[in-house]
Amino acid sequence: MKNISKEKTKKFFEYRGKPLVRCKDTIYYGDINDKYVVKIESKKTKKVKDVDVSTEVTVEMIDTDENTPITKKIVKTSEKAGLYLALDIAGAWMERAATNN
Repeated sequence: MKNISKEKTKKFFEYRGKPLVRCKDTIYYGDINDKYVVKIESKKTKKVKDVDVSTEVTVEMIDTDENTPITKKIVKTSEKAGLYLALDIAGAWMERAATNN
């Protein structure tokens, strides 16, 4: 018989070992419990067959410390020509941040 009291843990898609969470045209990359997360936002898309593909993306590295003033939350920012390049830079930023701690 199944133990009903056990909590189900939701598994997220991951990139380089960190979770990817999508909300509409925005993807959050990283664990909210870490020092930083990266916000990837699609600004422009084009149709490829029947799928919308991002062609212009903004990338922002955000400090998750709630004591950091709102004006200093965005640590790095970049614009990329597609989701692949955005994830590539986001992964590099997160790896560097992990080695600098």
